[in-house]
Amino acid sequence: MSAPCPATTTPALSLVVPVFNEQDNVEPLARRVHDALRDFSDPYELVFVDDGSSDETPARVAKLADGDPRIRLVRLSRNFGHQAALLAGLEHARGGAAVSLDGDLQHPPELLPALIARWRDGFHVVQAIRRVPVDDRAAKRVSSGWFYTLLSRVARIRVTPGAADFRLLSREALDAFLACRERCRFNRGLVQWIGFDYCEVPYDAAARHSGRTKYSYAAMLRLAGDAIFSFSSWPLRLAGLAGAFLSVAAMGYLVWVLYAAIAGLAITGWTSLAATMLLLGGAQLIVLWILGEYVGRLYEEVKQRPIYIIRSGSAPARRECVRNADGSG
Repeated sequence: MSAPCPATTTPALSLVVPVFNEQDNVEPLARRVHDALRDFSDPYELVFVDDGSSDETPARVAKLADGDPRIRLVRLSRNFGHQAALLAGLEHARGGAAVSLDGDLQHPPELLPALIARWRDGFHVVQAIRRVPVDDRAAKRVSSGWFYTLLSRVARIRVTPGAADFRLLSREALDAFLACRERCRFNRGLVQWIGFDYCEVPYDAAARHSGRTKYSYAAMLRLAGDAIFSFSSWPLRLAGLAGAFLSVAAMGYLVWVLYAAIAGLAITGWTSLAATMLLLGGAQLIVLWILGEYVGRLYEEVKQRPIYIIRSGSAPARRECVRNADGSG
């Protein structure tokens, strides 16, 4: 059985769990984590990151922490989103390796020994890959597969379908990951971008233990946008190719109009002309939207606002991380 891990002890393993309104899940999650690591002889810590919950989640985690020195609570000042909360937890991880998993128990803690075993085999990034459950939404499954295929082609990073934020990072891989300071984050892509020895461990996702999912289709679309625009200039190239094609088509149409005028042919087709103008106007708006996505992300970067703000919790493992809300580091 693992020994307790007080604040003065450096743990061998950190488990990072971002939570948002998961009051009914934190206690069974902690219990299952401890059961899964019963044979893990080294000290470990369980870091819960409360992402601005409005229910009893922080109170219940604090109660768990009062009776178990292995449990730590980091509270953010408001809801910054799952990717930011995950980053906050990883920056507070003190272990020689860090495992991130969701707080809804769809990432089974019973897989932890398998992830640790692959880490001890020498792998720096051990990614858990979800097998598709029978009750998964077909539309989500198909769109997710298309998205990852597209991302691997345009962004020169390979993200396996079924890969979520359930993974183990060695300390070397974690330090490299934390060195990436962009604000619009797609953590799954960053994990692939840093390199290091990589392997995958499949698992069967369980149904959510309690509550409802926080990832709506709108949130998934925003995450997909962050992935595409953060890792590829392909949308700009596509806009350039579309502009070149439309320019060639316009030149061809102009040649035909001049020929028809010289030959005395009747030039009709106001409908086609109006359709052409609408097509060109729509193409221009699409190009402006693509440029706006890149400019907006540049705007977020140059403001240099912190990715998250700590309301309460121990100091992060990396001292250059964001300050607490009261200004202390």
